[in-house]
Amino acid sequence: MALKTIAAGLMLMACMSAALAAPPAKYKIVTASKTGTYIEIGRDLATWVAEPAGLELEVLESKGSAENVQRMRFEPGVKLALVQSDVYQAFLDEARAGNAEAGNLIQPLRLVMPLYDEEIYFVVRADSPLNAIHQIKDQRIGVGPLGSGTALTARTLYQLMFEAPMPTANRQYLSNEEALAKLTVDKSIDVAIIVAGQPAKLFSEMKPEARKYIKLLKFDEAAPESARARKTYFPSAIRAENYASWLTADVPTLTVKAYLVTYDYGMKSTVVNLVNFADSLCANFDVLQAKGHPKWKQVRLALPTLGQGWRYFAPMERRLRACIASRANVAVRPAARVVPAARTCTEQEVVLGICRQ
Repeated sequence: MALKTIAAGLMLMACMSAALAAPPAKYKIVTASKTGTYIEIGRDLATWVAEPAGLELEVLESKGSAENVQRMRFEPGVKLALVQSDVYQAFLDEARAGNAEAGNLIQPLRLVMPLYDEEIYFVVRADSPLNAIHQIKDQRIGVGPLGSGTALTARTLYQLMFEAPMPTANRQYLSNEEALAKLTVDKSIDVAIIVAGQPAKLFSEMKPEARKYIKLLKFDEAAPESARARKTYFPSAIRAENYASWLTADVPTLTVKAYLVTYDYGMKSTVVNLVNFADSLCANFDVLQAKGHPKWKQVRLALPTLGQGWRYFAPMERRLRACIASRANVAVRPAARVVPAARTCTEQEVVLGICRQ
């Protein structure tokens, strides 16, 4: 009897050891370029949220938000993504207009929570006659890589301000680094549009001599073009304190919201892991704000009411709302789902990466 008891105890210990030794689930998050803010936010989530939750979160570079939507939907292992609000809305609009592929991409995606506002930088040469954002009409513009959120933001802003599409001959799809090189070296573009939360590594590491070569355009509240831009984007400022070696004063600009996105998963193990991630996000939110990228200080632990077609991931939403309630915040419900019908591709779909012509 004693031998059986000992053997059973040893088996139990072996099982416990195996469970304890089980490797963490390996997930991925898609962000943006290596010099942007998204990738740093992803690293913070990997270090201060995923790791305490027992998850291994690999942070991947990407072209940006539009590509992230597709990779979130189809790439194995990608369980989280960072996406701009205007890009997410553009997919919803295409789906609502009848684009079947846009609907297939966006309808299963869910929000975890809104994060922060990303600043939009309009960069020109230091000797440029341009001084304000609404003066970029008919200029040669670097709009970000094809498939990026920056490209869609640039095109959307231009369309809003000037009530006409950006001319094809005037736009170039370039990475941030390529755009700055073409702006200052061969001068084949006149404006580089870059979307990044401040402080952005691309600019914060610039030397004081940079002001001899480039400057930022200002957002002029009084211009009629600015009023039209504010239908989708929000006024803010690029702070000189974040780029002390480059800027001598704050520069008024526009912003777009960043969201943490996932998928409407049903597999039990995945749901459990993401719920643990939500618990860890709540438990370590103060750590993120204290030790993470400065943008975390602008993030509120809140789940605001969403627009039509936007939905939170229910299992994570329940845990986050419980956490928010415990911090004396008000809980709100998600919006209803909209089902799309089919129609032909448009030029915007090329930027979104969903055109099959």
